[in-house]
Amino acid sequence: MTEFFIFCNLKVFWYPDLPNGRIKLLNFYPISSRNPDALIFLLLNMPVQIIVGAQWGDEGKGKIVDLLSAKADIVARYQGGANAGHTVVIGGEKFVLHLIPSGILQPNTMCVIGNGVVIDPAALLHEIEMLKKQGIQVEGRLLLSQRAHLVMPYHQLLDQSKEADEMQKKIGTTGRGIGPAYVDKAHRLGIRLIDLLDAETLREKIGLNLQEKNAILSAVYGKTPLEAEAILQDYRQFAAQIKPYVADTSHYLHQAMAENKTIICEGAQGSLLDVDFGTYPYVTSSTPTSGGACTGLGIGPKKIDTVMGVIKAYTTRVGMGPFPTEIHDELGEQLRALGYEYGATTGRPRRCGWFDAVVANYAAQINGIDSWALTKLDVLDTFAEIKLCVAYRYRGKELKSFPAEIHVLENCEPVYETFSGWQQSTANVRTFEELPAAAQKYLNAVQQITRVPIQIVSVGSDREQTILR
Repeated sequence: MTEFFIFCNLKVFWYPDLPNGRIKLLNFYPISSRNPDALIFLLLNMPVQIIVGAQWGDEGKGKIVDLLSAKADIVARYQGGANAGHTVVIGGEKFVLHLIPSGILQPNTMCVIGNGVVIDPAALLHEIEMLKKQGIQVEGRLLLSQRAHLVMPYHQLLDQSKEADEMQKKIGTTGRGIGPAYVDKAHRLGIRLIDLLDAETLREKIGLNLQEKNAILSAVYGKTPLEAEAILQDYRQFAAQIKPYVADTSHYLHQAMAENKTIICEGAQGSLLDVDFGTYPYVTSSTPTSGGACTGLGIGPKKIDTVMGVIKAYTTRVGMGPFPTEIHDELGEQLRALGYEYGATTGRPRRCGWFDAVVANYAAQINGIDSWALTKLDVLDTFAEIKLCVAYRYRGKELKSFPAEIHVLENCEPVYETFSGWQQSTANVRTFEELPAAAQKYLNAVQQITRVPIQIVSVGSDREQTILR
């Protein structure tokens, strides 16, 4: 990367190693390594930015969105549900968010939950109350799309029953009812937030749904049928509490764009869990990739200015499904312990493995990623040797593109390049040049192989433990 010139507080960079060269015009705000609130930059003339997970989720998107949202006007969540967990650490205090965008932790940022999200009212209200107890103002700063679908009690019971049924193929869901809620959305049986606010419509739709759902729960899973009145009573109470937050969020976002406000579109899960492009069927039920931001928020693709992919310095995944670079020996356990790799939503231990450039290249392809935010570099600080997967080998053939066939992924072998570890702490490093030479070499290899520049490097969980390039 070469810095061309500085003019009027602008910097222009040229990346000669990228296809056709690539020019980036960046606007840098004053940075102090001792002031975490100042560790911010925004892409100039790029007011709508998507932050997307580029692995199997748990990449650290919460921290990156929190960091960038300090100077953003709006953060908008576009898919998923309370099955996601974004963890942000500020001054040693931990915040775990499941539905509300990470931007809520910045005092001047508005937050939007878009129509592509499925909302569990009980989980949402619990999260609002949790934030209030931690001193975070939510009223006046959170909007919910009137078109967002609801997660209902029968969705959760169906989800949990299917996962527990020994006759069913296990996917490894969180049991939060997310998949069944999206099924009803596609099946045109879903209940939306706008329906929650209409007592008669709510009663009618719950009654119709329970006719089908109770038959399945009883006949297939041997469960006691659910009572419509009990659900209605709970959801009427939810309606009264949620009503002040409900809005036409697509219209709100379009007004904001007309006023040239900065919007960060926040995805949940990761690209390899995308229902179309992930390791199907071991995927989530929505579209975490960048295309999901348009359908999940009601904004056109021409409005998107840039896409930032979030990757870990290694790879993890939760639940079932193929994972080519998974480490099965004590090194995998070491990665899990050092990175505290346990699900923010379920507490389940994450499977750990080396960085997979085949996955990263695939994610860059399907998302149109312009830059990387690489997290948890510090977790690799103690390793004497670090591996990076550059290809797969299947039946003697080398594969550099990500295969769609699950049986290929389950039986391929990773082709590694090996790097020397730096074996010293990076936790207090705040510039790229201060990183150990071996760490710089590793990061440069990631850039070269993926042909995408790294703009952010995280060297710890706290907001201030960040390197901005």
